[in-house]
Amino acid sequence: MKAMVFAAGLGTRLKPLTDKIPKAMVKVNGKTMLERLLGKLKSNGFDEVIINIHHHAALIREYLSENKNFGLNISLSDESERLLDTGGGLKKAKDFFNDGRPFLVHNIDILSDVDLAELYNFHLQSGSLATLAVQARETDRVLLFDKNLDMAGWKNTASGKMKMPFIKEVFAELGFCGIHVISPELFMHMKRDGVFSIIDIYLDLVPYKSIKGYDVKDAYWADIGNHQDLTEVEKYFRENNL
Repeated sequence: MKAMVFAAGLGTRLKPLTDKIPKAMVKVNGKTMLERLLGKLKSNGFDEVIINIHHHAALIREYLSENKNFGLNISLSDESERLLDTGGGLKKAKDFFNDGRPFLVHNIDILSDVDLAELYNFHLQSGSLATLAVQARETDRVLLFDKNLDMAGWKNTASGKMKMPFIKEVFAELGFCGIHVISPELFMHMKRDGVFSIIDIYLDLVPYKSIKGYDVKDAYWADIGNHQDLTEVEKYFRENNL
């Protein structure tokens, strides 16, 4: 199975750690985020992985080479000239997904115990264009879902700003976990070019296609966005010998 890792971000909020290394190589309890994620992908049956790179791209190349790609078949999508955001980055890598099968997409700074194989199988059974891991948690930005957990829109809970391309009764407001399974048909519907978010594509397609939520409920999930997050995750992994 194939997967994409979004690892091109600048990691600005983790400075000065990311002044000399990419966020992907920041360590959590002795292991880099990249090593942890690649190990998780491998243990869940994903053997072909493409990683987008931008910030300190050469260091990621060297790190993967030194570790023999951690036993995986790894390709790189180089965004050194221009950082493309999640949607643009995925579109640039589309030729990698040439086998007609759904694939997993995972942010590098997300650590969780979400069962990725289970998520993938749920997507296969759902028939949706994309399946997003979501969770009820405090966040300024939530995705809106109807009673069938089909995506209905997006909301900024702090400002009250909302995008609902298709009027539906909102059943749940859930935080996106940065993990999703996508059917390659999505590329046929990507009308945007350049720099854009994958969430914008999902919002474009809400009136026409099923973008499904997959509630991971009580699963452990953490987004390492800043130093406080890193400290808390480090403590959790150390206490649980992970």
